[in-house]
Amino acid sequence: MKRWISVVAALALALVTQQANAQPTPDTLNVVKPVASCASLSDVDLNEIGGDGSTVTAAVETTSDGVKVCSVKGSLAPAINFQVLLPIDSWTQRYLQVGCGGLCGQITLRSGASDSCKVLNDGGFVMAATDMGHSGGMMNDGSWGLDDQKRVDFAYRAQHLTSEAAKTLIKIFYGQPQQYAYFNGCSDGGREALMEAMRFPNDFDGIIAGAPAMLFQVQNTLYHAWQANANTDANGKVILLADRLPLLHKAAIKACDTLDGAKDGLIANPAACHFDLATITCAANATDTSACLIPAEADVARKFYTGPQDPKTGAYLTAGQPQYGSELEWAGVYVADKADGSLMSTNAALPVIRYLAFKQPQPDATLASFSFSEATLDALRTRHSLFDATNPDLSAFEQSGGKLIMWHGLADPHISPANTVALHKAMIAQMGRKAVQGFERLYLLPGVAHCGNGQGPSNLDLLTPMMSWVEGHNAPDAVMTHSASQSSDFGTPRFGSNVAGDTPPKDAMRGDNTKGEKQRRKPPMAQQSSLPTMSRPVYPYPAITHYTGIGDVNDAANWVKGDAAEIVHLRAWPGSNLFTPYTFSNQ
Repeated sequence: MKRWISVVAALALALVTQQANAQPTPDTLNVVKPVASCASLSDVDLNEIGGDGSTVTAAVETTSDGVKVCSVKGSLAPAINFQVLLPIDSWTQRYLQVGCGGLCGQITLRSGASDSCKVLNDGGFVMAATDMGHSGGMMNDGSWGLDDQKRVDFAYRAQHLTSEAAKTLIKIFYGQPQQYAYFNGCSDGGREALMEAMRFPNDFDGIIAGAPAMLFQVQNTLYHAWQANANTDANGKVILLADRLPLLHKAAIKACDTLDGAKDGLIANPAACHFDLATITCAANATDTSACLIPAEADVARKFYTGPQDPKTGAYLTAGQPQYGSELEWAGVYVADKADGSLMSTNAALPVIRYLAFKQPQPDATLASFSFSEATLDALRTRHSLFDATNPDLSAFEQSGGKLIMWHGLADPHISPANTVALHKAMIAQMGRKAVQGFERLYLLPGVAHCGNGQGPSNLDLLTPMMSWVEGHNAPDAVMTHSASQSSDFGTPRFGSNVAGDTPPKDAMRGDNTKGEKQRRKPPMAQQSSLPTMSRPVYPYPAITHYTGIGDVNDAANWVKGDAAEIVHLRAWPGSNLFTPYTFSNQ
């Protein structure tokens, strides 16, 4: 009898494994060769797209990761710079535009969440990107926000016009338009992705939005300002340091690791986690604090998890905070290596507070004087309809046939996954579950940090299933993930990330960019996993991946689709109506 049960279990497991590993492939499209010379693209008139003064500044043949391309650079008035890479021998009639993180300010041709995408790696896409209308790198001082036009360009105009310029170049170079257009972005690039779906529903057939900074106004003010202030004492010193995070993380994992049925070092359902900081807090008179957090350190962690509250009303001022299991990723963001170290959260919040978020600039603002109150939240509403991408009414995008995949690492320290879940639920409330099911998927990745890396398996390919969905009407279910083999700020670099003759971009996510420092490909918040190499399927929210109880927990073959779960707790807060329909502002 036992042997018969084992055989049946093995057969069932094999079937589940086959289903989980099945990745539908996109349709095969013929390769189309250019009908015009690369040099001739220098004469393309872009004035009708960007206005007077819009021009192609360079068009040269070169290589990108071994693929022969025509690299076109241009400017759309008044100051939007863009670059388009048009394959010479391998174009499969597809266009891919990639987003830009942080406050942008540079062109980064890199497609994340595209691990092992054959069409991408073979140079099958025309690719394009923009600097969003200003320069200075992704962690710039934000002073460009004093310019009305530059705010609009950053909010939405640069990505839209870049798509129009790239499509114009495609039609001239190949003698035909693209068959399919895709957008892929993470962080602010995820906000840009959603902005395209909401403002310009006909620009792209498929959109991938990772860890989207969609709640730009709150995220870059109340959230990051609070995290920085929470970890700064009265003398300006950092309280909780990076070398204490493993202790905290270990305690959280011990409390909540097995909620998905396996002891694997990851928390897959933070909403069900009931980790009590008191269990890791030292007694007030303790002399040996090597195995516990002193009360001041524990208080910082508590503030991180809880977030800002209005001192008078007690109301929460963010949609959510970092989740249990994200503790190691706090390093380099709102936790420093030493007491006099700088915090990335400070550098993220100050430019936005001073020049972007409020109607009246505050160039002398400091985080010490920043008010965490409902009044501040209300003041942020003024530019909500300009910068935020939280409108749940995507009916125009749905009716155009567009498809949307959102994804978020559950260990993201920069942007709470609660924001992304809130939009997903708001879409269902606005449009109905059946309509949303027809065009949108949300994937939450256990142990994965901001736009990749972290402790969990973060390498995944969402671009291939997106193409299959758009081109073959094969809606995605399980997506396979596996441990990262190398580290970068938006996932493994792909076609377009290494154009011959171009200067590599500065590190996109660093919080301590200073002149003279060497470029680092790995941002400080991207912790290399200390866990064994693992693979795992991830299913569309709200399904949680569940361990079968048989075999290696690090092998995807031993995980199946589990029951629906909350995964990320959504709390009541006065900003919840930011996720209701609104009319976008153009200024």
